[in-house]
Amino acid sequence: MIITKFPKVYLVGAGPGDPDLLTIKALKRLQETDVVIYDRLVSNEILELIPQTVECISVAKETGNHCVPQGGINQMLVELAQQGKRVVRLKGGDPYTFGRGGEEALYLKKAGIPFETIPGISAAIGCGAQAGIPLTHRGLANSVRFMTGHFQNNDVLDFDWSKVADPNCTLVIYMGLANLSLISKQLQLAGLAANTPAAVIHKGTTSEQQQLISTLKNLYEDVTYAELKAPAMIIIGKVVALSEELIDVKQLAQSHFEQGAKKGGDYEDANQVHA
Repeated sequence: MIITKFPKVYLVGAGPGDPDLLTIKALKRLQETDVVIYDRLVSNEILELIPQTVECISVAKETGNHCVPQGGINQMLVELAQQGKRVVRLKGGDPYTFGRGGEEALYLKKAGIPFETIPGISAAIGCGAQAGIPLTHRGLANSVRFMTGHFQNNDVLDFDWSKVADPNCTLVIYMGLANLSLISKQLQLAGLAANTPAAVIHKGTTSEQQQLISTLKNLYEDVTYAELKAPAMIIIGKVVALSEELIDVKQLAQSHFEQGAKKGGDYEDANQVHA
């Protein structure tokens, strides 16, 4: 493959955090670029793979606190490329899955800047697999829905909850921890059973991974008790019940185990924390 030496922007997915899950193509671009602009969710282990000669710029963003607004990031990408530099825009997960990669691609195209999108393993896929939760499974879930748990400008979540509350669909919710109580209540009001298995995975695939298995009814209380913080992925659906059987045996043997906030929940053995 011929690698261009001309200015270009690469929208690169860094995957869910484990550096071994970074794609070969993404690694090549990191080692050949002039500048890397990276997000908060890119792990330190991945950043350490970048040569010291490469300029690295953090545009760390978290819910309610954007140190560099999206408009500023868009303009930065254009200006660096116009200076004749090869630029990697490095994002956690996949750039086109709740990563604003589409917005940046449209801005680059409008500015006449050549770009390439390099997919990454999404946080949803990585966290689910590492937690022993298949997002689809015959007889349990025939579909999966990826949702945001946080709207722009902190607007109230206004989903059609009656359509979201499908017992045969796995719900995977990004950036939803701050609205977990609302999400749980709305899904139950829309008809999803209170004893539906549910999980929260903190920093999935990394050495700091923690996961809590509970029920839709108890999830908010258990997460509060366990003091799990963002970044975290929420998974709701019958497939979550498979976690105890499918989680990596070595990881489970080495993990610390404790009961959740309550015992005797609506789902047997539901309230569990692994760290």
